[in-house]
Amino acid sequence: MATRDLAALLEAIRGCRACAGEWPHEPRPVVRAAAETRLLICGQAPGRRVHESGLPFDDPSGERLRDWMGIDRATFYGRAEIGVAAMAFCFPGTDPKGGDYPPPPRCAALWREELLALLPKVELTLLVGGHAQAWALGGRRGMTETVRGWRALGPAVMPLPHPSWRNTSWLKRHPWFEAELVPELRRRTAAILGS
Repeated sequence: MATRDLAALLEAIRGCRACAGEWPHEPRPVVRAAAETRLLICGQAPGRRVHESGLPFDDPSGERLRDWMGIDRATFYGRAEIGVAAMAFCFPGTDPKGGDYPPPPRCAALWREELLALLPKVELTLLVGGHAQAWALGGRRGMTETVRGWRALGPAVMPLPHPSWRNTSWLKRHPWFEAELVPELRRRTAAILGS
């Protein structure tokens, strides 16, 4: 089976309208990847602010994620070594009960395997949130146990809680995350970026 090159695939993803008509807003796929991508951030789905700006993690969650990684905004958006490919590329809408709806599985089924196959230089994948962890790790334990067991996953994968303000209490209840995992994430990020 012939496959597209990365540029053609990214163009196809950005033009995807598979969920058109299912939400009260137009789809706006947000993805950032390059042939040079070595650190891939796999989150859940863009939030409303990211939907509006078109930049992945262009919100307070992104500020917290960049802090965990030990990098600034210019580095995050300016280095081709950093890619962002969420489980769903479009904002799924806001649940009236609070928070955003989960990523629709259709998006990962349509695009994920082909995209990952075209990013052979990825050395570290950050699995941000339970949906990304379940997809990549085959429905493993819950998010807390997955993040707690980060060392056992090997050097190519690092699970993280979602950096949303909604997880502030989780971070307070689990101080080992910022004491143990975050320093290693910063070390790995610096090594990949050569800084």
